[in-house]
Amino acid sequence: MTAKTGRIQARLAYHWRSHMISSGQGGEIYTETACRTVGRVRCPDVAYLPPALVHEFGDFKVLPHSFSLIAEIVSPTDAAEDVFTKVREYLASNAQEVWLIFPESRWLMMITADSQRLLPESQNATTIKVLPGFSLPVGELIA
Repeated sequence: MTAKTGRIQARLAYHWRSHMISSGQGGEIYTETACRTVGRVRCPDVAYLPPALVHEFGDFKVLPHSFSLIAEIVSPTDAAEDVFTKVREYLASNAQEVWLIFPESRWLMMITADSQRLLPESQNATTIKVLPGFSLPVGELIA
């Protein structure tokens, strides 16, 4: 992991957690924690699990399905086909929303089962289905 990737991962985990607490929504934020998708185990860079699922699964070794909200930080060497295959796996395994962060090109893509949004650094990333009310300037996240 590069310093930039680690910094973005830490920032997003911090901001999601801060919103989760301040809004009273509860749940847990995880980094690089295993979850099962269609046919394999993945470890998303940052992930959120709502309180009911935290209660149901406790201190799991591998979550038996995807986290509800997932973020992946895409490196310039990642193949596009591999990245979008991963997104499809997450969505097919109960993820409601997946964020793809592109630090080098300074874009953030938000994907659900029925929509995709591509945001430049000048716009705010606002959750679509999970962690209602969360918003963060893309430029602040990838700075």
